[in-house]
Amino acid sequence: MNLELFESIPIAFFYVGIFIFMLAFCEVGYQIGKHGLTRQDKDASISLGPMVGGLMAMLAFVLAFTFSMASSQYNLRKQNVLEEANSIGTAYLRADLLDKHYRSEVKRLLREYVDVRLKAVSGSDLNTAIAKSVEIHNLLWDQVSSAARESPGTNSSLMIQSTNAVIDMHEKRVTGALHNRIPYSIWMALFTITALTMIAIGTQVGFTGKRRLVALIPMTLAFAVLLTLLLDLNRPQRGLITIGQQSMVNLQSTMGYEIKQR
Repeated sequence: MNLELFESIPIAFFYVGIFIFMLAFCEVGYQIGKHGLTRQDKDASISLGPMVGGLMAMLAFVLAFTFSMASSQYNLRKQNVLEEANSIGTAYLRADLLDKHYRSEVKRLLREYVDVRLKAVSGSDLNTAIAKSVEIHNLLWDQVSSAARESPGTNSSLMIQSTNAVIDMHEKRVTGALHNRIPYSIWMALFTITALTMIAIGTQVGFTGKRRLVALIPMTLAFAVLLTLLLDLNRPQRGLITIGQQSMVNLQSTMGYEIKQR
């Protein structure tokens, strides 16, 4: 699936879709249990109990494993935001070590860079934001390298180090946001086990001849909530669970305050 399309779909649609998906497979199982030849076997419903329990235990294990993976990736993305804010803030302060001509331009570029990063999170085109970030990297490097050639020394070395850190953090954030996702193979395994579990439950219910929707619907809704939260954790930019940008917002405010003080 196209990543931008996936990110743009409201989380409520995923919840409804997962609920219908689970209920549909439960109905398939119900029809199998109701019309299957084994319906004449009175012990069939009892023998299905351990199978259903085993499938539900397997589903719980895969859910826990996937939640752990998604949670660790979510925490890494949060940490990357803080580290990027710190690296940009350090570069902004060290820009004072440069000559006045380079200092003002470097600080302007860093302020623009923070604005671009925050706009990318708030909903602007991600590819455009990444391209703009790389463009600012090149402009920053031109300024810093020129300052280092003109006045080589400890101050210019510190600024080069900070600029490198800013560029490196960009790559870490892009990798964390776009590439460190739950693999498709795990999603396929999770939804396959979910479908098989719902078929087994529906089959067991089918032997009774009654759908027992009073019990099935709440259970399906609960499982749909878990799967939807898992999907939401895997989408760092949209949905109910998002990555907080407060450290970047604070940095933006600090930069703006400095301009007003001049």
